[in-house]
Amino acid sequence: MAAPGGDVIAELEADHREVQMLFARIAVAPRTELQELVHRVSVELVRHSIAEEAYLYPAVRAHVLDGDRLADKEVADHAQVERLLKGLEGRSPADADFDPLLRTLSREVDLHIQDEEQRLFPALASGTTPEELARLGSGSAR
Repeated sequence: MAAPGGDVIAELEADHREVQMLFARIAVAPRTELQELVHRVSVELVRHSIAEEAYLYPAVRAHVLDGDRLADKEVADHAQVERLLKGLEGRSPADADFDPLLRTLSREVDLHIQDEEQRLFPALASGTTPEELARLGSGSAR
């Protein structure tokens, strides 16, 4: 997650902005820099997914009406992103399927971010206390 100290939603939104900035850089990067940028976005996405699955989704399951269904949907989104990342693994920007895979990854991540920020985060914020959100964001829930 981002720097500790904020509530979990603020932390995850900061992570989302970081990933979106990496995708924006990828969109205009020279071909020679793509491999490194894709590696960086991959590391960020895996780290972010682990944090969400360890802290966010259990909180959603515990505090949000229909939280199991919502969390399961987000976990399925993560699995799709992981499949796309694996598809990019070992490919170079010169490979014919590199660009389509990268575009699909970017689109899937963007849809996941929108879904969380427009639906999941507000549901969690209304289903729990600011203190619980802060506890989750500070890492004391770990």
